[in-house]
Amino acid sequence: MRRPVLCNLFLASSLLALSQLFTPDAHAEARLALVIGQSAYRAVPELPNAANDAKGMTELLGSAGFNVTTAPNLAQGEMRQAISDFAGKVSAAGADTVALVFYAGHGLQIDGENYLVPVDLDPKRETDIPVQGVRLNDLLNTLGALPTRSRIFMLDACRNNPFPALSGAGHGLAIVDTKAGAPGTFISYSTSPGAEAEDGSGADSPYTTAVLSVAKQPNLPIEEVFKRIRVAVAQSTDGRQIPWESSSLTTDFRFFGDSSGQQPAAGASSFALASGTRSVDDWRKELRGREPKAAYDLVIADDTISAYQAYVELFAQSAPAPRVRSMLERRRMMEAWSQANAVNTRASFEAFLASYGNSDLAITARRLLLRVQNRSIAAAAVAPINVAMAPTCPCSSPSTPASPVTPKVLPINKRVDDTPPKRKVVDTPKRKPTEQVVVDRRPPPQESGPPPGAIMQGIGIGVGIGLGMGMGGGRGGDMGQHGDYRR
Repeated sequence: MRRPVLCNLFLASSLLALSQLFTPDAHAEARLALVIGQSAYRAVPELPNAANDAKGMTELLGSAGFNVTTAPNLAQGEMRQAISDFAGKVSAAGADTVALVFYAGHGLQIDGENYLVPVDLDPKRETDIPVQGVRLNDLLNTLGALPTRSRIFMLDACRNNPFPALSGAGHGLAIVDTKAGAPGTFISYSTSPGAEAEDGSGADSPYTTAVLSVAKQPNLPIEEVFKRIRVAVAQSTDGRQIPWESSSLTTDFRFFGDSSGQQPAAGASSFALASGTRSVDDWRKELRGREPKAAYDLVIADDTISAYQAYVELFAQSAPAPRVRSMLERRRMMEAWSQANAVNTRASFEAFLASYGNSDLAITARRLLLRVQNRSIAAAAVAPINVAMAPTCPCSSPSTPASPVTPKVLPINKRVDDTPPKRKVVDTPKRKPTEQVVVDRRPPPQESGPPPGAIMQGIGIGVGIGLGMGMGGGRGGDMGQHGDYRR
C-alpha cells in the first residue's frame, strides 16, 4: 500500500524539479523595470521613435522576467511621481532585486549636470532647466539609496538639443562615473559622452534597435551584451554614434539566462572598469598584425582611450583612422570636463579652457569659472567678520555686551547703581606724633613772585598813580572828549 504513495511522491518531486529546470529564465532575483518614453513634447517637435522604443523595451523586458511599469509622455510632476512610486516598489521587493530604468526622449547637459526632459518643459533661459527638468542624479541617488542587488539605467536621451533658448548647453550628456556612487550600478548611454545620438530611419532608434536584437541572445553577461550593442550601433550609423557605459556591478546579470548571483565574468568590463586595466602597449600587442577592420571592431567594443590611441598609431592611414582620432579627442575632452567639474575650482576650469577653449563646452566652463571666482571673493569678504565676532573670553556671555573701554561718567548727586564702584585708596605712610604736616598753607617757591609785602606796596603805588592821573586831566581827561564816557 505504501509503494504507490512513494512512487507518486517521487514522480511529483521529479516533475517539479524538471519544471524548474526547463522554465525559461528561472531567475533567483526579483526583477522590476520602469520604462519612460517621452514622445509628445509640447514646446518642440515630437519624437515618434521614443514611443516605439518604449513599447519595444516593455515587451523585451517583460519576456526577460521583469515586472514592467510603462509611463509614457510624463510632465515634470508626473515623472517625479513615477520615479517615487517605482522606488517604493523596489524597496518593498527587498535586497535581492534588480531594478532597471529605460528612458527614451530628450536629455540636456547644463553646467555639467544631466537632466531628463519632461514633455511640458518650455525654457526661456538655461536657468529654467534645474527648475523645470528632472536631474539624472536625483534618479540615480533615489534608487542608489535602496538595498538592491543591482541597478541598471539605459538612456536613449542624447539627441540634439531642440530648445533654441539654450545656446550654451553642452552637446549630449556629461560623463557619469558609477564608481562615485553606490556599488552595483550599470549605466548605458546611447552614444558617447558629449556626443549626440540619431533618431534613425526606422521605427526605433539605432540604439534601441541594437538592444532589442543583442539582448535576446542567451547567457550573455551584461558587459558583453553592451559591447556587441556598441559595435552594432557603430556599424549602422557608419561610426557616427558609439554607445557608452560605466559599471560598478558586483554580481553578474544576464537578460536571458540564470544570473544566480555569480560574480561578473572574467574579462567582462565596461569603460569605467577597463579604462585603467589595459595600457596602450597592451593594445599595440593586441592589434599588431590584424586587419584594420578587425582592429577597428575590437577598439570600438572596448571603447577606451588606450585602445583608440593604439589604433591611430598603428593604422594611421586606414579609412577609419580619422573617425577613431575624432572619438579619441572627444573622449579626452569629456574626461577633462568631468575632472574639472569634480574638482570645481578656479584652477580646474582654467586648465580645461587652456586645452579646450574653442569647444562647445567653453561657454559653460567660463560661466562656472566666474561662479567659482565670485564664491572665492564672497568667502574672503566674510572671513574678517567671522574673526571679529569670535568670542575672546570663554567666560563672556553672548547676551551680555562687552564693557566699553572709556569709563562711564555718572552724575554727582544721583545714585545709579546699588553698589557703586569703590574708590581707589592710596596708602599713605603713618606719621609720627611729633611730625607736623602742612597741606594748604605751604609757602610758594621763591621763583614764583615777590614776597607778600612787596605785592601790597605795589598795589598801593599803582592805585595812587592811577587815581592821580585820572583826576589830574592828563590823557585820562582827554578821554571824555573822544570816548564820551558819560554816555
